[in-house]
Amino acid sequence: MSAGILLYRYRGHTLQVFLVHPGGPFWARKDAGAWSIPKGEYDTGEDPLAAALREWEEETGIPPEASKQAFIALDPIKQKGGKTVYAWAREGDIDPAEVRSNTFEMEWPPRSGKKASFPEVDKCGWFNIPEARQKILEGQLPLIDALLKKL
Repeated sequence: MSAGILLYRYRGHTLQVFLVHPGGPFWARKDAGAWSIPKGEYDTGEDPLAAALREWEEETGIPPEASKQAFIALDPIKQKGGKTVYAWAREGDIDPAEVRSNTFEMEWPPRSGKKASFPEVDKCGWFNIPEARQKILEGQLPLIDALLKKL
């Protein structure tokens, strides 16, 4: 299970959503269909919204506002790999230039015995809905549709 936040804003009459691109060597050359909402896994018994807020801060470095009233619960989705994603939408605005992601370590190059550090998120940005549909992982497309229905 994972939980995340789908941040949205309006620029004039245009709806935009905030998406992140995963860091690390496996995603470095992928763009279309590789982006995601800021999200991460959580443990059974953990409050999914609390996990979504924690993951937001880990992936963006920007503290979320504590109020839960402004969040819009979206229907959970099941991705192809079997992972269930719980997500909440929230209107807001952040500057992508201010995003500072946590890092993770992995063996790189493979079978080298060496560890390398990579950001969880290597880039992020605001996208209008047609752009977001091209960028986001196919399994997360229903989150954009759910947001449109709620708004």
